[in-house]
Amino acid sequence: MTVPAPRLQPLVRHRVRSMGAEGAAWVEELPGLLDDLARRWRLEPGRSLPGGTGSYVVRVTTADGGTAVLKVAMPRAGFHREVATLRRAEGRGYALLLDADLERRALLLEDLGDDLDRTGRDVDEVLDVLAQTLQAAWQPAPERVTTGRAARKAVRLAELVEDTWERVGRPVSRHVVDAALRIAGERADAADPASCVIVHGDPHPGTALRLGRPRAGAPAGVALVDPDGFVGDPAYDLGVVLRDWSVRLLADDDPAATLRRWSHRLAAATGHDEQVVYDWALLERVSTGLYVADLGADRVARPFLDVAARLVG
Repeated sequence: MTVPAPRLQPLVRHRVRSMGAEGAAWVEELPGLLDDLARRWRLEPGRSLPGGTGSYVVRVTTADGGTAVLKVAMPRAGFHREVATLRRAEGRGYALLLDADLERRALLLEDLGDDLDRTGRDVDEVLDVLAQTLQAAWQPAPERVTTGRAARKAVRLAELVEDTWERVGRPVSRHVVDAALRIAGERADAADPASCVIVHGDPHPGTALRLGRPRAGAPAGVALVDPDGFVGDPAYDLGVVLRDWSVRLLADDDPAATLRRWSHRLAAATGHDEQVVYDWALLERVSTGLYVADLGADRVARPFLDVAARLVG
């Protein structure tokens, strides 16, 4: 069985380059790895699928004539968490995990439809769908979560912002950076182990895909993919949701008011604090813009940072 030559998505190519020799080795080994997986799981690969920043994803035909999705992740920390999260979920809020190869960092997942970015829904409807889906997806945190673990995401985002801003040439003002660091400090100080769950970690319209038919565990008709699966504040996930729609916010006369309205909508639907959701959204926008700039994708990074500058004022 010959697997078509892999075509990598733009952000995956940027990430490969940023990894140097390790990334080049992954690309070189990928065709043979796909061949091995296709033989092992009796798959007929088709065309690669869009999306993702750290993996190769392709739709496949299975031995029984059905379809599934094969995902091969790049070398990175967190892959085992992704597998564990999907296994625990058993389809609740997430795509069904059909099989996994931990050594090869490969997943076989249920085949889903278009992501929410491609469905033509308005922002309010997308927010409602994601709020409902995240509430199905959030899993209880392990017992005895420490305050340090609960604060870890905020601390790490602060480190990313501070370390990356200089390295990528200060693409946004120090005023914006200081606002992001202030929020990170506040969220770390307010971290509450009792309220933590296993969050998705990167929920957005591109990681929420439509189901072909209704099934248990997907109350809004979509399922999430690509979980980071770490212990954290559920409001963090809601903030990540609001990281998108940069073009819309840049065209807005008052983007802060619009973001506050969206924060209120998510908070009201899930029982979380509107200001906390807004703050996570701003911190995520700054940290994501700097992270993507550090990968060398300046054109992708720029709208995140431009919106952040307008929000901070």
